[in-house]
Amino acid sequence: MRPSTCLFEPGFFRRSLGEFKRFAKLATTLESIRVPMTPYHLLDFTDPETITTCKIMSDADMGGFSKAQLDQVPATASGPAHMRFHGSISIDLPPNRPDIQRSGYAAWRNKDRGPTLFGKSLWDVDPYLYLALRFKSDGRKYFVNVQTESIVHTDIHQHRLYSRRPREWETVFLRWADFVRTNHGEVVEPQNEMMTQKVRTLGIGLTDRVPGPFELCVANMWTTNRMDDVDAYEKEDPSSDSFQK
Repeated sequence: MRPSTCLFEPGFFRRSLGEFKRFAKLATTLESIRVPMTPYHLLDFTDPETITTCKIMSDADMGGFSKAQLDQVPATASGPAHMRFHGSISIDLPPNRPDIQRSGYAAWRNKDRGPTLFGKSLWDVDPYLYLALRFKSDGRKYFVNVQTESIVHTDIHQHRLYSRRPREWETVFLRWADFVRTNHGEVVEPQNEMMTQKVRTLGIGLTDRVPGPFELCVANMWTTNRMDDVDAYEKEDPSSDSFQK
């Protein structure tokens, strides 16, 4: 009997060790039976390796003309090391493709993570209230996208990423309960509760369909029950709704 080859994929033992350390910490701090007060880091772009675990999607995948890429940017005196998501949006439709009636989007997300000794790699964020992001935006209309192990695999839960200070570093806290279930960019019913125990991927998309350049920098994404940062996202944002077209 031969062992599954997936056990020897690059990073398997590192991922398994990381999960073991996390479980051990939960056990020793008793956070598994009470509200956790320490943050759970999900995507840390201050680590240059994290960007290699992400992928880009855009209308170019269907013959469109938008361009997008991810770059790793080292720390400077004015900001942390981070991932830079940038490019240009085009709403020109691909020629000889009458089936495509709409274009002009770009997005990124982490790739599906490999298995561990404990099974499939999924994030369990159920004990936490907020998804937090440290980012710098150009002020365009971005959405945070979350995929889970839902029955409908094309479902994406979304939340508008509001920037209070475009082109400056800021931190926002988005309530997991405020994410809206969508499918192919449209809000769908019923609005089932997100499976926060089984989160597959995190990402950010730009869908405003405004031609021209864009740039979004992200240093870190984590989940937490605390809003200690002075730049904390306040729910009474003037736009109020978590999903707006």
